[in-house]
Amino acid sequence: MKTARQCRLRWLVLALIFVVGVAVNYVWELAQAPLYVGLESYGTSVFWHCFAASLGDGIMVLLITAVGWLVLRHQYWFDRPGVPGYLVMLTTGFLLAVLVEWVGVHVLGRWQYTETMPVVPGLGVGVVPIAQMVVLPPLIFRMAAVIGSKKKFKSSQL
Repeated sequence: MKTARQCRLRWLVLALIFVVGVAVNYVWELAQAPLYVGLESYGTSVFWHCFAASLGDGIMVLLITAVGWLVLRHQYWFDRPGVPGYLVMLTTGFLLAVLVEWVGVHVLGRWQYTETMPVVPGLGVGVVPIAQMVVLPPLIFRMAAVIGSKKKFKSSQL
């Protein structure tokens, strides 16, 4: 049976992953903004648009976390992911990115790419946003693990 402290710790870990995920993805979103129609020049609306997108990216990172819990059956699988953990990150990130981009571009028409966005042939989805969900999750999980271990160390010193 889970104690209240264990439940609280789990929620804190999820919050940490989400915050780190949003922050790291926000930088990426700003960098790739010129590859989307209507976001080619930076202004207040671009910063807000990228922030909203990074919130969605943070949710995607939480989904990757959940898949890791289900597949690897370990709550803190991302702390020392090994080959199985990295496979979960890369596979889930890739599939989520392709799905979100394909639905966003082809089904809902929520965004369009400029001619400078490299596109995956046959799928018609951007390479850069797919790379985002493949490259960033390992970095995000590592950062969360390091920050989390420092917090655990500090709280054990009190």
